Amino acid sequence: MTHFLRSEKKPEGHKLEDLLMQLRADILHRCEIIASDTRPEALHVMANNMKILGHLSESIALALDSTRVLDRAFGPSQAAQGGLPRIGKSDAA
Repeated sequence: MTHFLRSEKKPEGHKLEDLLMQLRADILHRCEIIASDTRPEALHVMANNMKILGHLSESIALALDSTRVLDRAFGPSQAAQGGLPRIGKSDAA
């Protein structure tokens, strides 16, 4: 069972790309707050955040690509309405 992602058991869940975009926005907000702090610790955290943002952007692109592949092959997801997964097996055991 998923905790955050949409599935047949959790139709109110989120799409992966939406969660990743929301997380990226939160990190960007934190970056804005510390952008003018020149202490070594703040610079270190900012550098780490910039790397994380790059990885998140790559992850978002991958998630969007997976959604496009599934949409093209099987049509729009019906998970939000409690529908069966488009690939894999059902988790409604």
